[in-house]
Amino acid sequence: MTRKLSHDEVARNRFTAHQLQEKERFPISVLLDNVRSLYNVGSVFRTADGARIAKLLLCGFTPFPPRKEIEKTALGATTTVPWKYFRHAEDAVQYLRNESIRLCIVEHTDRSKPYYRLDRRDFPLCLALGNEITGVTKEIVSAADLAIDIPMHGMKQSLNVAVACGIVVFDCLRIWNNGELSARH
Repeated sequence: MTRKLSHDEVARNRFTAHQLQEKERFPISVLLDNVRSLYNVGSVFRTADGARIAKLLLCGFTPFPPRKEIEKTALGATTTVPWKYFRHAEDAVQYLRNESIRLCIVEHTDRSKPYYRLDRRDFPLCLALGNEITGVTKEIVSAADLAIDIPMHGMKQSLNVAVACGIVVFDCLRIWNNGELSARH
């Protein structure tokens, strides 16, 4: 019979903030391009912490910490996830180029492939997600090395940016780990 773990049992497997500083991060970054909702930003911080990504890049008018609305959904992840803010998308792209990180947009394009078709050879990569209404800006699209999307099977052709981020980040983690999603990796 399945038994739900208690809060204490779950907490025993949790890294401390200090331990996280010493752990190697996975070669996955996320760029939020003009995301307007502070709650979406907070949720992405929480996902970024849960996946122990390398870095979260915020650009354009994407809000950044400290903001109580971000903290409400981040639940402390703003202190455990390395992040940078760039006023202009071009600066974020240049940063990625200098770090030899491939830019992968999560967007419907004429060259997009399904997110689950990424390959370990595509890493390190930065997943760029865009504005809740207009998506990724043309500057980021034109600079992209790869384009992926989440196949949709209903009337709607998009998901909430934080939900899309969670789907793609954790599948990238699975791909990087050769099919395994180890909790204490």
